[in-house]
Amino acid sequence: MNANKHATHAEWVDPDDAPELTDEFFGHADEYVSENLVRRGRPKATSTKLALTVRYDSDVVEAFRVTGKGWQTRMNAALRDWLKTHSPAG
Repeated sequence: MNANKHATHAEWVDPDDAPELTDEFFGHADEYVSENLVRRGRPKATSTKLALTVRYDSDVVEAFRVTGKGWQTRMNAALRDWLKTHSPAG
């Protein structure tokens, strides 16, 4: 029959046993240069976009949606094209 065994007492180690940070330590440290930092993820856009809440007629939205993926980009291009020949105030 196996009896419950008590855990062996372990020697306690101070978690704050890091060495002192001296001038010699910092003299041997590598210099951090942010220009050499490699960025991950999506690259910064050259032209930023605004997130807006806009209401369009359902038939206008549906006409763009049926064109498939990228319909919002095409809708933006259509508005941009319209601005070339029209004034938004008129």
